[in-house]
Amino acid sequence: MSTAPLTPAGDDRKARRNVTVLVAAQAFLGSQMPMIFTIGGLAGQSLAPNVCLATLPISLIVLGSMLSATPLSALMQRFGRRAGFWAGTAGGAAGGAIGALGLYQQSFGLFLLGSLLTGIYMSAQGFYRFAAADTASEEFRPKAISYVMAGGLASAIIGPQIVKLTADAYVIPFLGTYGAVIAVNLIGSLLFLFIDIPRPPVPAHDAPKGRSRMELLKTPRIAVAVICAMVSYALMNLVMTSTPLAVVGCGFETGDAADVVTAHVLAMFAPSFFTGHLIARFGVEKIMATGLVILAGAGAVGLSGVNLEQFFLALVLLGLGWNFGFIGATTMLAGAHGAHERGRMQGLNDLIVFGGVTLASLASGGLMNCSGGSPQAGWTAVNLAMAPFLVLAGGALIWLVMRPKDTRA
Repeated sequence: MSTAPLTPAGDDRKARRNVTVLVAAQAFLGSQMPMIFTIGGLAGQSLAPNVCLATLPISLIVLGSMLSATPLSALMQRFGRRAGFWAGTAGGAAGGAIGALGLYQQSFGLFLLGSLLTGIYMSAQGFYRFAAADTASEEFRPKAISYVMAGGLASAIIGPQIVKLTADAYVIPFLGTYGAVIAVNLIGSLLFLFIDIPRPPVPAHDAPKGRSRMELLKTPRIAVAVICAMVSYALMNLVMTSTPLAVVGCGFETGDAADVVTAHVLAMFAPSFFTGHLIARFGVEKIMATGLVILAGAGAVGLSGVNLEQFFLALVLLGLGWNFGFIGATTMLAGAHGAHERGRMQGLNDLIVFGGVTLASLASGGLMNCSGGSPQAGWTAVNLAMAPFLVLAGGALIWLVMRPKDTRA
């Protein structure tokens, strides 16, 4: 049973306005993430002293996101969503500037520092989905989350196209792309002037304090939501981080890698136009289970070969599976805690989720470049690594569904 605050059904005018702003932010500001994920591993490969560290810049972005989740959540709880989102764009701009300096000076250390700061933006972007639910009625909530995630559809087109225009704009490869990242953050920060989400009220001294972090995690519905969100996001990151290296390593061009990433990010966000409706109709558990099955299908296609069309199909399935699994888990979590627990639970959730994603990202480069004698062998290792985590998430979801209904919340 939901414990989140309810907005009366039909009174969603403010929520719809906020969703519009957040969709625009997801589309424009979010374009920097496919940009960086397309070129981060390739740039890292050119700077790293050891090829096994090629994806370390991507890992540092995710680590920065993990470390930022709890402070950003606390900042938003105290000062409101706008303050946290502006902190995110500041981190993104700083990360782009230091990353560009690292490329200019051919300094892997500086490039890694820029990547770490970029993680602040990635973490803030993760809160867009929760912000969409803040002023929404229970009926509109899954649709609001889904619509905001759908904003990534535009980012999937904008980001890789900017890469194509800027990657070779200067003598130093990718320097122009990092300059574009700075501009995206500075311009995009203006969007949050139009958001209208009240600050959470300061609780009275005698108000309920809410559950502790451990009590929250022991709640079956919350525990399963966190596990499924972590697995969906971590596996998506594991495979996507390696994809540009695999595509180029198997004889294709950087432009081909950008096109594969475009198809992947489109598949991540295009279903969001109807994911919320599917959740409302069939139930969140069924949609999450479908997402895990599709992720398994992505791994199977990845193992089937390294032709360009196989890369496309595997990454499209990867994006679709992530969408169902992650939006489903977010919806489940958003309805399982109260407003007074929001700062505590949402920060804890993203700390755990991005902790898993960080480990997956760190493993990605090692599996891809150092687990076999060829890019084909590395790509096989990456896809095989998905299996145990899918078993974990699937088992947790089955456990929840088999519990008596009155013991799930």
